[in-house]
Amino acid sequence: MAGKRIRCPDEQPPRFGSGWKMEETSVRKRREDEKSIQSIEHKTTNLQKELGLFSGICIIVGTIIGSGIFISPKSVLSNMEAVGPCLIIWATCGILATLGALCFAELGTMITKSGGEYPYLMEAFGPIPAYLFSWTSLFVIKPSSFAIICLSFSEYVSAPFYSGCNPPQVVIKLLAAAAILLITTVNALSVRLGSYVQNVFTAAKMVIVVVIIISGLVLLAQGNTRNFENSFEGTKLSLGAIGLAFYNGLWAYDGWNQLNYITEELRNPFRNLPLAIIIGIPLVTGCYILMNVSYFTVMTATELLQSQAVAVTFGDRVLYPASWIVPLFVAFSTIGAANGTCFTAGRLVYVAGREGHMLKVLSYVSVKRLTPAPAIIFYGIIAIIYIIPGDINSLVNYFSFAAWLFYGLTIFGLIVMRFTKKELKRPIKVPIFIPILVTLLSMFLVLAPIISQPAWEYLYCVLFMLSGLIFYFLFVYYKCGWAQKISSKCQLRDCFAVSKVREARHPVASSVPILPGPSYHGVLRS
Repeated sequence: MAGKRIRCPDEQPPRFGSGWKMEETSVRKRREDEKSIQSIEHKTTNLQKELGLFSGICIIVGTIIGSGIFISPKSVLSNMEAVGPCLIIWATCGILATLGALCFAELGTMITKSGGEYPYLMEAFGPIPAYLFSWTSLFVIKPSSFAIICLSFSEYVSAPFYSGCNPPQVVIKLLAAAAILLITTVNALSVRLGSYVQNVFTAAKMVIVVVIIISGLVLLAQGNTRNFENSFEGTKLSLGAIGLAFYNGLWAYDGWNQLNYITEELRNPFRNLPLAIIIGIPLVTGCYILMNVSYFTVMTATELLQSQAVAVTFGDRVLYPASWIVPLFVAFSTIGAANGTCFTAGRLVYVAGREGHMLKVLSYVSVKRLTPAPAIIFYGIIAIIYIIPGDINSLVNYFSFAAWLFYGLTIFGLIVMRFTKKELKRPIKVPIFIPILVTLLSMFLVLAPIISQPAWEYLYCVLFMLSGLIFYFLFVYYKCGWAQKISSKCQLRDCFAVSKVREARHPVASSVPILPGPSYHGVLRS
């Protein structure tokens, strides 16, 4: 009973809170502090469910509608060579994106983990394909997409200041790097701030989409239909041309699977995930078709192919003298797409670190801000490296080839798990012919550019993906020493730092140690 005061039977209790009350208050306060610390620690080691249906729709729409609809119409038309097949390609791309997203909805509600394709490949095929996906996504797919969008943003922003000539490459690259730094900082600071930025830019980009659509429909109602006459005349279809048209059209639709990267942060994912897909992607498809119709009410096929920037040409012919709003809102569109890409891709790095496929420090979540800050910063650094060469065409080829390879493999994994993982609950279950069809189309999209226009870039991409096997066996399978030591030192250092912070804030709670281990991932001081 050492340290505890014993009162005599005839002794009156102290009045006015001296002694006993002070002691009881102190004990109660210490207990409350310990409970507060435990609740804070529990909260900081997990991503929070802060995104609703509207934010989910905004992420899909905001990520898909970026630079693609302002760049791809020219490429799709150049392969189809006629207006009618061009519009069919845009509609078919939307259908394919919707079917793929529905397959991902089944996967996302069956395996409710963030990280997109990563946990699905892990469950279906094991760690090696999952690691190769994370390796390719971390170093090719996601940062190249981020870099392409930011380079497109910088080109549209700088174009009004260099009328009559092309902006210097240095200016374009510096603006793209500044955009990457800004978006990375916003998403590392706060989940809510990142989602608010996404919502605002989604609303802003929809303004220019609505302006183009309404202007085109008004012109169409006034009788500007001559470009739609004989719309299939001159069509020269070939397997390679169709594949390349899909290639460029689907680049504009890329982002249809982005919501699966943040399943753990989506409120009521069984309801909101499929609803966001069913609402978001058809909305984008309708916008894309109507925007192409608007373009063709103003420009012939030849004029569109000769245009350097389709949307700017449309604005000059229809919206003058207010045509300046087109490059401004196109910039909003691209920056919104870049923000959505950064918001979701950072979670892929986070999950890879949590599974031990990357340095453990990449799985940490900020104590104060509840964001996977190290993963987002790492992602931003790789994207900045990609803008140095600044070759958008090569980046698009790399991206599309690698992306559809893993899209097809992931959806094929859904077919495999129908037979190997029958015990898993499936709140959403698509008909089996849908994943089979999407898998076959993915194979076609991977092989079509190689058959039609073989290039060394595709071989380099395959070799780079396979090089991930070397790192897997050295640092994951055999757990070579130096990588594990780096991860362990980072982990122990942050444990020590968090203990010091706790000791400074709550001296009593400092006696409860924080130990590194499998359950410790996600404490970062900033």
